[in-house]
Amino acid sequence: MAVSLFVRTFLKLMLYFFICASCAVAIRMSLKISDEVFRKLLHFILLGSAVVLVNLFDTWHGAAIAPLIFAVLVYPLLSLAEHLKRYSQFMVERDSGEIKRSLLYVFAMFSVVIAISWGFIGEKYLALAVILSWGVGDAAAALVGKNFGKRYIAGKYVDGKKTVEGSFAMFVASFAVITTILAINTTLPWYSTLIVSLIAAAVNSLVELNTKHGLDTITCPTALVLVMVPLWRLMR
Repeated sequence: MAVSLFVRTFLKLMLYFFICASCAVAIRMSLKISDEVFRKLLHFILLGSAVVLVNLFDTWHGAAIAPLIFAVLVYPLLSLAEHLKRYSQFMVERDSGEIKRSLLYVFAMFSVVIAISWGFIGEKYLALAVILSWGVGDAAAALVGKNFGKRYIAGKYVDGKKTVEGSFAMFVASFAVITTILAINTTLPWYSTLIVSLIAAAVNSLVELNTKHGLDTITCPTALVLVMVPLWRLMR
């Protein structure tokens, strides 16, 4: 019975990706959107799957296993697609194999965050706060930084392309996401929610600023878990 329920829920996850991917391809082919906007559209499709995982699966282990299974199924298909002409250009890959690598990184991160936040702590919406605060914050940093960034940040661990405006956008977006999710879905007092959100958003922004080569998919959620889990236990 449990296996049957997992399969039905997993099929709903597959349906979500099929519908979203089809819409993204249709938009890419019919509308003149920039490469960066299309990248962020794909980015938000991945983020949306976290909402599906947390809300559709009835157990943490089902929600943690599902993205790994999906990645295993889709990875070979993406490898085959790479042989098609203009695939890399159409998918706006910065280097060969970026999409399939990102898929593995993101879904492995989903599984770990869900296992810790929902499985260990027992609060599934904490997992959603971690994942969406990184994802929405990262998108805000990229879009604001590239379109409005004027003051570039220099530092030993900064790649020279990041701006004050982009980092501030990530902080604001992360703070808004964490505050909203915790306020609606948890029992934390409002002042505890604000403290957790402020600290986590600041950490998220600083870690992203000091992460190179697109590894913020790993570093930011890791930092958020390390900060938010202790704060969660302390503030309750």
